[in-house]
Amino acid sequence: MSARSVSPTAPSVDLLVLGAGWTSKFLIPLLEERKLTYAATSRSGHDSTLKFLFDPQSSDSQPYRILPNAHTVLITFPIYGTGGSKRLLELYKDTHPDANPHFIQLGSTGIYDGSPTLQLEKRDVIWSDRHSPYNKSNPRAIAEDELLSLSSSTPTTVLELCGLWGGERSMRNWVSRVAPTKDTLKNKTSIHMVHGTDVSRAIIAVHDHFSLAAGSRWIVTDGRVYDWWDLASAWGAGGDANRDKVPSGLQPKWVRELMEEHNVRALPRSPELLGRALDSREFWSTFGLSPARARLERDCP
Repeated sequence: MSARSVSPTAPSVDLLVLGAGWTSKFLIPLLEERKLTYAATSRSGHDSTLKFLFDPQSSDSQPYRILPNAHTVLITFPIYGTGGSKRLLELYKDTHPDANPHFIQLGSTGIYDGSPTLQLEKRDVIWSDRHSPYNKSNPRAIAEDELLSLSSSTPTTVLELCGLWGGERSMRNWVSRVAPTKDTLKNKTSIHMVHGTDVSRAIIAVHDHFSLAAGSRWIVTDGRVYDWWDLASAWGAGGDANRDKVPSGLQPKWVRELMEEHNVRALPRSPELLGRALDSREFWSTFGLSPARARLERDCP
C-alpha cells in the first residue's frame, strides 16, 4: 500500500510518515523495496499525501482521524517546548484505539555539539556520544524529553541527525556560502554528515527492532568527522558544476595560507584541533548496520 491508496478506513500500515519532506525522497523507495506499507502526510496534501497540519496548541482530534493505524509513526518535523509531543501522541492514540503505535522523532545533534540549533557556550569536551550531556533547556530537547518520558506506556525514540546530504543537497554547493572570506574560513572547524539513504536505513532498522531503541535518543552520523578546511581545499567554490575539474575560487589558496599560519601540516585536522566531534558508533553497532553512503562521495542518480 502506498500513500496514494490510504483512506480513513484503510487497514493498518507499517509506517506513517508525518511530514513527507526531504527524507521521504529516500525513505519511500526503501519502504517499497522492502514491501513495507506506508502512508505519508503533508500540509497541503500534495502528491496524493494525506493533508495534515500539526498544531501543538490544539486539542482538536479531527485532523488525526484521516490518518491510518500504523505500527510506527515517524515524526519528521521539529516540536518545540512542553506539551506538543504529549498532545500529538495522545490525540493519535485516542483516535486510533485499535492501534499499538511506536513513535520515532527525528531530532538534531545540535543539542549536543554547539551548532546553531543549540547555541551553547563553547565547551572543552571534544567527543560527544548519545550519553553525553546535552542542553536540556533547548526547546527541541525539551519536546524530545517529553516524548521519551512516555515510552513506558507507548514506545518512543529519538534519532538525532547531523547535516543531511543527498539528492539536491550537495555539500559542494555550500563552500562559497559557508566560507566566503578567509577570515570566515579560518573559524570553520568540524562538520558531521549523513546521507538520506542512511537516515532511511536507520528509520527502518528502528521500525524492525523497536525494542532496542525504545526510551532512548541516538546520534546518527556517517561515522566521520569532516574538516571544513579539507573540504574547501579539495572542492573550491565551483560547486557541483565544477566537479572533476581543478577547484575554482580562492578557498584552496586560503586553506594553504591558513595551514602555514597555524602550523597545520596536513588535512583533515584532528578532532583535538577541530574542537568537537560526534560519536555515533553505538547506533550502528546496536542495529548491526554500517553507513552505506559515507565520505561525501558522488551521489547516485
